[in-house]
Amino acid sequence: MSDAAHKETLLREVLAGYGRALVAFSAGVDSTYLLAVAQEVLGAACEAVTADSPSLARTSLDEARRFCLDRGIAHHVVPTAEFEVEDYARNDGKRCYHCKAALFAAMNGLATATRAERGEAALLLGAIAEDFGDVRPGLQAAAEAGARWPLAEVGLTKAEVRERSKALGLSTWDRPAEPCLSSRVPYGETVTVEVVRMIEAAEAALRWLGLRECRARHHRVGGNRGHLCRIEVAEADLQKVLDARADLVPALKRIGYAQVALDLAGFSSGSLNDLLTTDERKAATR
Repeated sequence: MSDAAHKETLLREVLAGYGRALVAFSAGVDSTYLLAVAQEVLGAACEAVTADSPSLARTSLDEARRFCLDRGIAHHVVPTAEFEVEDYARNDGKRCYHCKAALFAAMNGLATATRAERGEAALLLGAIAEDFGDVRPGLQAAAEAGARWPLAEVGLTKAEVRERSKALGLSTWDRPAEPCLSSRVPYGETVTVEVVRMIEAAEAALRWLGLRECRARHHRVGGNRGHLCRIEVAEADLQKVLDARADLVPALKRIGYAQVALDLAGFSSGSLNDLLTTDERKAATR
């Protein structure tokens, strides 16, 4: 038995101890794996909760709905209002805290409303071992809400989640990471619904080129007189973007971008976290 398979056995034991669970489900690699295993263990006592937030791409919301429908999983799509929270829109190092706080407030409300009928429910988040090595203020909000992260508890890494997802026949096993759309906006620049819709449209245009991993980083330019779309793709895909620029640049300008740039350093997940100061990192984890 591989280490990953052994950890999955431990995961199933942990999940069996919950009795009933509400799983935060974004249709990404980790939450899909957690939900699939939780359903196998808990059956109808496992339910999915997806935040209908502007920061969740509409394609991901559709995939979440399809996955639950295909597997007969009770699926709660709950609107969250983090964009109405001034501290979220301000977009400092704790933006993710306010996002997860809104999600788990909704999940706690759902758990409370159904407790008399269905019993106590554990609130589960698909965090993995590596998530505790970076700035993750959302984990603080989840902990304050009483959530658990069983994948991390048994030591599952991203590579192991992918391995076990493939073994279970989950189509997400090799899906690129898909952080929320707000993560494309540099800290300190305001996040709005209009901004994330622009980002979503820009990344759809990039994927039309056949790019698997790409980011449309959204930057304010000219004293907020316009916006720049800074494209990040894998080094091997840089030429593909350059070859398509005659069509791509006009498409991005139609979305509302005044300027378009291709980052020659290539794709880097979580690169905006590198811009946080030491003090900001400490504040984000308090």
